[in-house]
Amino acid sequence: QVQLVESGGGLVQPGGSLRLSCTASGTSSRFNVMGWYRQAPEKERELVATIISGGRTNYADYAKGRFTISRDNTENTVYLQMNSLKPEDTAVYYCNAGFIKPGWTRDYWGQGTQVTVSS
Repeated sequence: QVQLVESGGGLVQPGGSLRLSCTASGTSSRFNVMGWYRQAPEKERELVATIISGGRTNYADYAKGRFTISRDNTENTVYLQMNSLKPEDTAVYYCNAGFIKPGWTRDYWGQGTQVTVSS
């Protein structure tokens, strides 16, 4: 059974930084894509960033220049370095990982980690 476990969330002042980590267990296969999403109160879940196994990345516009996604393929771990944090970045951040195969796709979600940006 695949499980994703996030860590690294917390309370940070505006302008500060946090590094989120997400480690997968229950599979020795490399995920085709890993990423981060977030959901603020009363808002829909939205994309933050994704990274494929080859290293190509994709960011939401608000994340460009401030957030950096990276992954360790040997450990099936994905990271999100968040700099210059703003109050509007406050949300629950979810890790996502997926397999994309011919005729078959499957993705998994972590339980989420709270990020609060406040003075």
